[in-house]
Amino acid sequence: MIRIRSFKPLFSALLSLLLVVQVQAQTAEEKGLAIAKERKQRDLGWQDNQAEASMILRTASRQEIERRMRLLTLEVKDDGDKGLTIFDQPADVKGTAFLNYSHAIEPDEQWMYLPALKRVKRIASKNKSGPFMGSEFAFEDLSSFEVEKFSYKYLRDEQYEGMDCFVIEQQPAYEHSGYTKLITWLDKEHYRAQKVEFYDRKDSLLKTLTMHDYQLYLDKYWRPMKLSMKNHQTRKSTDLITHELQFRTGLSESDFSQAALKRAK
Repeated sequence: MIRIRSFKPLFSALLSLLLVVQVQAQTAEEKGLAIAKERKQRDLGWQDNQAEASMILRTASRQEIERRMRLLTLEVKDDGDKGLTIFDQPADVKGTAFLNYSHAIEPDEQWMYLPALKRVKRIASKNKSGPFMGSEFAFEDLSSFEVEKFSYKYLRDEQYEGMDCFVIEQQPAYEHSGYTKLITWLDKEHYRAQKVEFYDRKDSLLKTLTMHDYQLYLDKYWRPMKLSMKNHQTRKSTDLITHELQFRTGLSESDFSQAALKRAK
């Protein structure tokens, strides 16, 4: 007669095997979506922030133009964030302001205030692939990251700048995007975007965005102090450098109205 002392080791082995099978059964699309959801979940609850920043525009021949600006951002529950960008320097752009309402599913809403004309101009959806203020950032690049804006596919694990990263493909789900896909490197520890490749409508590599000098705020929220966008087709580039950043400054919906856009100084 064989005496079975305990079913516990057998149960644990079966459970481990079942978990392995479940992980292996996950498709590349399901894994990509799960990574995107985790990325978003880790960046909820920051409420609002204000920043002082510089935008450095470089031509193919390395000539530089610097623009000083202020950025205000409001987190919106169950939707995309709201943002207001106000240019302070140089004189030819002083007073220009950009208002952005990101949305998860519906098309983003965007407006520009042009002080020379003293009027607000709405940015049409079909024009959002165009350059923002002559930079290598497109209007659509300024939208907040929302899971519903893309479909996803996990591609591989890869080392980038000494970090273990997920590499995922994102295909825009919104109409009039200037991109066929984005390839994104996210570090596995914090799910922070480290690099993004943008492919144009011909599926050719157009631009690469890299993030630098991440800083931690409120013991939870990571923000890069420098964003570098390089256009491989024109050889132009733009750096967005944050000099000062503060969270939970008391901003409200009224600070992001079209009336506020006209008052921006």
